[in-house]
Amino acid sequence: MKPARIFQQYIWIVNTLRQYKKLSLEQLNELWIQDEVIGGEPLNRKSFIRHKDAILNMFGIIIECDLEHGYKYYISNPEVINDDTIEGWMLSTLTVGTVLADSVSLRNHILLENVPAGEEYLQTIILALKTNRRLTITYQRFGCESYEKTVSPYALKLFHQRWYILTHTGRHMATYALDRIKSMEISEETFEMPEDFSPEGYFAEYYGIMTDDTPMAHVVIRAYGNVPNYLRTLPLHASQKEIGHTDEYTDFSYDIRPSYDFELELLSYTNGLEVLEPIEFRQKIFNSLQEAHERYFNKKV
Repeated sequence: MKPARIFQQYIWIVNTLRQYKKLSLEQLNELWIQDEVIGGEPLNRKSFIRHKDAILNMFGIIIECDLEHGYKYYISNPEVINDDTIEGWMLSTLTVGTVLADSVSLRNHILLENVPAGEEYLQTIILALKTNRRLTITYQRFGCESYEKTVSPYALKLFHQRWYILTHTGRHMATYALDRIKSMEISEETFEMPEDFSPEGYFAEYYGIMTDDTPMAHVVIRAYGNVPNYLRTLPLHASQKEIGHTDEYTDFSYDIRPSYDFELELLSYTNGLEVLEPIEFRQKIFNSLQEAHERYFNKKV
């Protein structure tokens, strides 16, 4: 059977259990036939157990059976699907891909975001990560001349539709955007990644991709209008906490290094958001808004 067809079956099982919470194999089979997952053919127990094991190995999703309440199957670790993990991202991507593949006739009615170049390097980077081999890249920053650098790849990160590679240059950590890479070659030279290094931990105190020596801060913001609803459904950072609200606004707190990426994200909410603490960061946001105001105010249209 074609891999795409198998993935479609895995995705159907996961999403159906997410929707119905708990289902017996008989109930699952009825929905399987109803949705014509494999042309109306039934889902037998042997195939389901095989699919269940594959789902665990591929996505880390555990499907267990509730023996005390009708032998019903359920996802026992649903948090994995919602976590910012590669397994959750893979499931989401494959789900979207499956839906779009079944909706080719509606291609003019489904609008997607443009993704910058650079994805052609993903396979090379993943091979280098697997084999601990260094990469030689030719890189060109915006407005600068290109240069060549040999680096040790530590991690890949997707942020705002752009892929980035986190590396060690031999002296310090450095992050490169894949769409600014002009060429890439995998080297025979190997490296050893520190056993205690965690890519997730490296970025944990920041929002986005830029990491610098910005000091840690307890940031408090006040969100107005519908902005609180956006922040509740898609938190800006793992440390986000809702600390108070009225009919007019909601206050959120963050323990974070408020670097440039975080500043830009807050500025994108314009008059829907206000920084309360710390005063230095509030002043920084104010200065940026004032510069924008003066740019508009002084320019004649």
